[in-house]
Amino acid sequence: MSSESSDALENARFTYEQHLHRCRQCHVDTVPCAVAKHLLRIYNNARREHLRSTGHRTPTL
Repeated sequence: MSSESSDALENARFTYEQHLHRCRQCHVDTVPCAVAKHLLRIYNNARREHLRSTGHRTPTL
């Protein structure tokens, strides 16, 4: 399962970063658009799942 969560994490990160570079609103404005916020949520969920599956605790900010 670690490999699956790692793949999901990498895919979510890549999708989010690509959106930031290609979206006119995100690229020009300092505030991310609604799609970027949604993709960031997906990335954060994938990161949390990856940390859980590898036995690490989610760091708190």
